[in-house]
Amino acid sequence: MPTCYRHPGRESYIRCQRCDRAICPDCMRDAAVGFQCPQCVAEGAKTTRSGRTAYGGLRPGNAGLTSMVLIAVNAAVWLLVMATGGSASAWLNKLMLLPTGRCVSASRPDLYYPGIGSETVCATNPQGDWINGVSDGAYWQLLTSAFTHVEIWHIGFNMLALWFLGPQLELAIGRARFLALYLISALAGSTLVYWLAPVDGSTLGASGAIFGLMGALLVLAFKVGGNLQPILMWIGLNFLITVVGRGFISWEGHLGGFLGGALIAVVLAYSPRTHRTLWQSLGLGAITLALVVAVLLRTATLT
Repeated sequence: MPTCYRHPGRESYIRCQRCDRAICPDCMRDAAVGFQCPQCVAEGAKTTRSGRTAYGGLRPGNAGLTSMVLIAVNAAVWLLVMATGGSASAWLNKLMLLPTGRCVSASRPDLYYPGIGSETVCATNPQGDWINGVSDGAYWQLLTSAFTHVEIWHIGFNMLALWFLGPQLELAIGRARFLALYLISALAGSTLVYWLAPVDGSTLGASGAIFGLMGALLVLAFKVGGNLQPILMWIGLNFLITVVGRGFISWEGHLGGFLGGALIAVVLAYSPRTHRTLWQSLGLGAITLALVVAVLLRTATLT
């Protein structure tokens, strides 16, 4: 009388379709045809190639997951800023991008003394509180500023754009490459701000990263021969808004993010198929290194 090979005390008249061993109901696993035993299912999972995107990334099961996490992080930072004073929050001076340090009012962190340009002089002011900028070593601001917002319309517009663009790109290039695209685009936008924006100004918002996604989408659509007209119209409209509102909108961050995202997409989409992941890693590493060098050179000129 046949018995289950995993449970010898149980009678069984069902056999695994792969190894032909008898299996009991507890060991039966549904297969395309008939049933398989747990051991054959496990071996089949090891030998089955994972689904990959056209550009080498693992195909995500939920293409919107990374975008939702990024939205959650932005929302959490926004709630922190709102809960600690909004535009007067002391957290803003730590998170937003300040090219150079500034002396702020200890009682009103949203106000600063433009005539005081050094920590030593700021210390002589009873109401002064010195805040480090990027040139003083606060390099984290290059990325934290991309997750910081104050106005509800600002975070709302950026997160809505991320919600529409993010899942499409994550499905096309994979989760890890999409996250790299977002973060490096944000760094590219901040780097151009660091070089071209007024040194006594401040910049915040995820717009640089969002424009990076736009640039990447344009490159990928061109690569597959898609219809570029709707994408170009949308990008053109956003740049028009940037130009019209350049008095309060960071055109430097938008332009830097767009160029960075487009360059990243070129690396991802046009890397040779042979050793594609290696070429993509080297390309993204080179872009990141170039941005770091640009930041250090700008710091040298400011100090």
